[in-house]
Amino acid sequence: MKDYILRATFANDSGRIFVADTRETVNQAFEYHKTSPVMTAALGRTLTGAAIMGSMLKSDDDLLTVTIKGDGPGAGLTVTANNKVQVKGYTYNPVVDIPLKQNGKLDVAGALGFGTMTIIKDLGLKEPYVGQIPLVSGEIAEDLTYYFAKSEQVPSAVSLGVLVDRDYTVKQSGGFIIQLLPSADEEVISKLEEKMKTIKSVTQMLEEGMDCEQILNETVGDMEPKILDRIPVEYYCNCDRERVEKALISVGRKELEDILATDKQATLHCHFCNKDYHFSEEDIKNILERQ
Repeated sequence: MKDYILRATFANDSGRIFVADTRETVNQAFEYHKTSPVMTAALGRTLTGAAIMGSMLKSDDDLLTVTIKGDGPGAGLTVTANNKVQVKGYTYNPVVDIPLKQNGKLDVAGALGFGTMTIIKDLGLKEPYVGQIPLVSGEIAEDLTYYFAKSEQVPSAVSLGVLVDRDYTVKQSGGFIIQLLPSADEEVISKLEEKMKTIKSVTQMLEEGMDCEQILNETVGDMEPKILDRIPVEYYCNCDRERVEKALISVGRKELEDILATDKQATLHCHFCNKDYHFSEEDIKNILERQ
């Protein structure tokens, strides 16, 4: 199977776990954006976390957006996901070159700096749900753990990782989110806390050849996990010329007339897949006529 999320419960349904393998998805993001290794890691971790959170959404029309803004050289990023686990994203500065951390790992926190993480859930209600937290580490997983605790009051363990190869492509990418439900007793909580102290990193487990099922067993295998489903993950940008034309129309008739009088053409850029859409003088005239 290609990229997927394994969804399961454990400990008599008092906890739930989502395990993701996202290598191809994150590599597609790299192919679109040609990010430097540290920004590939930042974007990849966020894409993986958003994919798992997208799989938690209930309705086909629900949409999740994660925005990180920081004062570091990477500046931030934006990622979206839906309940079909189609994700897309981009970084504000794709090429950042900073030293590795002392342990030899990519310094994602250093690239993003201090700032905020904002999570917007558009659930088809009158107003979207918006949760915002300060970046507690900038390493993404710890920030999402803090978000779940503060904004959703759900005790969670989040692990996300991206291993970048020597040619800058993505060698491994994945993660897991474990959440305890109100029915979880102290024994389950203690057992999980002890496990989290000794568990290997997600990228190490993937590099050792483990799949999502084996990672599930490694994390909560002694708490009777029950697999519910396997959900495919993909990088998917839904931009097309018709959608972009609607965006051009939305700027208003006067703005279109100004474009026609000055530049005589317009090029709109999709940040998510780096595709450009060109509208000639004739195209703009036709749009104005139809209006």
